[in-house]
Amino acid sequence: MNRGGFYKAVFTNPFGIRALLWSKLPLAAFAGLRVARLDESGAEVTLPAGWKTQNPFGSTYFAAQAMAAELSTGAPALWFIEQSGAPVSSLVTAISARFTKKATSQARFVFSDGAAMRAAIDEAVKTGEAVVFTARSIGTQKDGAQVAEFAVEWSFRKRGD
Repeated sequence: MNRGGFYKAVFTNPFGIRALLWSKLPLAAFAGLRVARLDESGAEVTLPAGWKTQNPFGSTYFAAQAMAAELSTGAPALWFIEQSGAPVSSLVTAISARFTKKATSQARFVFSDGAAMRAAIDEAVKTGEAVVFTARSIGTQKDGAQVAEFAVEWSFRKRGD
């Protein structure tokens, strides 16, 4: 497989993503998260509504939304790191959210600033210093209504050779 192809293949294959989630993120697998899109611009992750993700108030639990938002930024991060060919560590250092509407149906969390994330990773590779990047993920329901906006802060740093 060409450089940078493994994560793209795994994240976008229905069986591959299930296997990866069950082996590395079983809670996300149980919740039913799926990567609907992964490309140069970012990623889109779907979050089903229902008993596995529901809170006592009949809406989607905020923690399930946070998982979807983080995955929508983490999938591109892993793929871009793989494409760089360099050993780069990645770590979520902060997360914040604003909930704008009660989430009651399937939601999609979209991260759309892949170019800026890739530039941050490239800078970390070039300088050897930690580079902090804040990735924004917007959650919407099927009707198009925005339900949440997350800011996931990533730290990228080239590991020692």
